Amino acid sequence: MEPSNQTRFNYFILIGFSWNLQASVVLFVITFTIYILTIQGNCLLLVTIIISPKLHTPMYYFLCNLSFLDFCYSSTFVPKLLTDIFSETKRILLVACLTQMKVGLFLGASECVLLAVMAYDRYIAICFPLYYTLIISWRVCRYSTVIISIGSFILCTLPTIVKPLVFCKENTLNHYLCEVLALLEVACGDLSFYKITIVVAGIFTLLAPLLLILVSYICIVISILKIHSVGGRSKAFSTCASHLTVVLLFYVTIMIGYMGQTKSLSSYIKYISLIYIVFTPLINPLIYSLRNNEVKEAFQRILTLFSQTK
Repeated sequence: MEPSNQTRFNYFILIGFSWNLQASVVLFVITFTIYILTIQGNCLLLVTIIISPKLHTPMYYFLCNLSFLDFCYSSTFVPKLLTDIFSETKRILLVACLTQMKVGLFLGASECVLLAVMAYDRYIAICFPLYYTLIISWRVCRYSTVIISIGSFILCTLPTIVKPLVFCKENTLNHYLCEVLALLEVACGDLSFYKITIVVAGIFTLLAPLLLILVSYICIVISILKIHSVGGRSKAFSTCASHLTVVLLFYVTIMIGYMGQTKSLSSYIKYISLIYIVFTPLINPLIYSLRNNEVKEAFQRILTLFSQTK
C-alpha cells in the first residue's frame, strides 16, 4: 500500500450537534435521564425474569436477551454522546471509533434478527399453541441465540476485520458516533467491498427479518380474528401490540438510517438515529413490564420478598 493511501491520523473529530447552549442543555438532560432509566429498566427486567421461575419460558428468555442487547447497545453510544455535548473538541481515538462501529453493528444486527425470532415465537404460541413446546423448545432457544450471534458477527463485524478501512482524507465525521456510513464517507481506496457487504448484511439482518415479522403478524391477526372470546382477543392483541411497538420504532428508523441514505436525508440521519439509539432501548422494559401482567406480578412478588427480608 502506498504511503498516501495509509491512515495519517490516530483520532476522529465528531461534529455532533451544532446547537446553542440552551438546546445542548436540554439534549443532555433528556438523554441522560433516558439513559439512566434505560439502564435501570433493562437491569430490573433482567433480574425479574432471571429470579422468577414462572417467567422461565422461551418468550421471556428471548425478552431477557433483548433487554441485554438494549443495555449493551445503548451503553456503546450514549456515554460518548453525553460527554461530547459540551465538549469543544469532540475527539475519539481511531481504535475506539472502529471498536464502537464494530460493536454497534454486531449488537444492532443481533437485535434485528432477535426481533424476528420473537415474532415467530408469538406466531407459534398463538397459531399453534398445542405444538408450542415441541417447536419452541429450550434447545431451539439456545441454538437460536448462538446462530444469531455467529451470523451477526460474520455478516457485520468480520468484514471490517478481514478488510480494515483505510483513512487518508479528513478526520472529521458528520455524526455524534462512529457510524459505518459516516466512516465510509472519509475512507479512501476502493470501497466496493464495503458497499456490497452493507447490501448483503442489510438483506439478511434487516429485510429478511422484517419480512418474517410481517408474515408472522399477518398470520397472528388472522388467527386472533377467529377467536370468539372478546377477552381472548384483547389479551392476544395486547401481547402482540407491545412487540409491534418495538419493531416499528426500531426497524423503521434503523432502515432509514442504513438503507435510506440519500442527499436529501443525509443531514437528518444523525437526528433519526437518536430514536433507535437513545429512545428504543428504553421502550422495551416499559412496554413489557407495564403492559404485561405476568411481569408485573413477578415484580410485585420480588418487592414483597425484599420488604420481608428487611
